[in-house]
Amino acid sequence: MSVLLISDLHLSPERPAVTRAFFGFLHGEARKAEALYILGDLFESWIGDDDPAPLAREVIGELKQLSDSGTRLYFMHGNRDFMIGRQFAQEAGCTLLPEHHLLKLAEQQPMLLLHGDTLCTEDEEYQKFRRISRNPLVQFVLRHLPLKKRQKIAANLRRKSMQANANKADNIMDVTPAEVARLLKDFGVKRMIHGHTHRPNRHILPCGERLVLGDWHHHGWYVRIDGEQSPELLSFPIEA
Repeated sequence: MSVLLISDLHLSPERPAVTRAFFGFLHGEARKAEALYILGDLFESWIGDDDPAPLAREVIGELKQLSDSGTRLYFMHGNRDFMIGRQFAQEAGCTLLPEHHLLKLAEQQPMLLLHGDTLCTEDEEYQKFRRISRNPLVQFVLRHLPLKKRQKIAANLRRKSMQANANKADNIMDVTPAEVARLLKDFGVKRMIHGHTHRPNRHILPCGERLVLGDWHHHGWYVRIDGEQSPELLSFPIEA
C-alpha cells in the first residue's frame, strides 16, 4: 500500500471547489493508502479547536471517516493552522507531528518531513512572528480569548500577511539553500519533503533531494510513496 503526503490546501468557505476536491481525494486515493500525511496549512486559518464553523466541523468529520476506514492519518502544523490542538486530533482521528519528522518506511531510506516555513530563514520578519506565535504562553492566551476576538485577530493577520508578501522579493519567500543543506546533514538523510512555498518541484541537490508540494488552487498536489519506488510528485485538475 502507498503513503500519501499533501500540504497547503488552505481550505476556506470562499473556495468550495478546493473543499470538494479534497473530499473526493479522501474518498478515493486516500482510502487506498496505508497512511496520509498532511504537512500543514490544511486550513486558510484556524482560530481554535472550539471553532463551531460548518467547514471546520465538516472537514473533521471527513478526516474521521478516513481514519476509521483504516488509513493512518498524521498532521503537521503550518503557518496558517498552528493553533490546531489535541481536541482536533482526537476528533479527526489523527496523530500530531513535530515541526520536523523523520519518516521511516520499510522499503525506503528515512526522509525528513516538514511544513517548510522554517527553511525560509531570509524572511526575518516572518521568522520573528513565528517565534512569537509558537510560544506556548502566547498560544495559551490566544486559546482563552473570546471566539469573536480570535476571529478578528485571524482576519487581521491574513490581511497583513498578504500585504507583506506582496512587497517581498521572491528569493526571500523561498527556501534558503544553506538551511536545506544543514537540515539534511543534521538529520542524516538524503531526501526532504515539504510545502509552504507553493512552488511544486523536485530539486536534485549535491546533498540530496528536495520535493516540494504545491498548493491546492487550480490543481491538487500530492506525493505518493509506493514500495521501493522513488516518491512521485503528482497533480490533478480541480474543477470549478
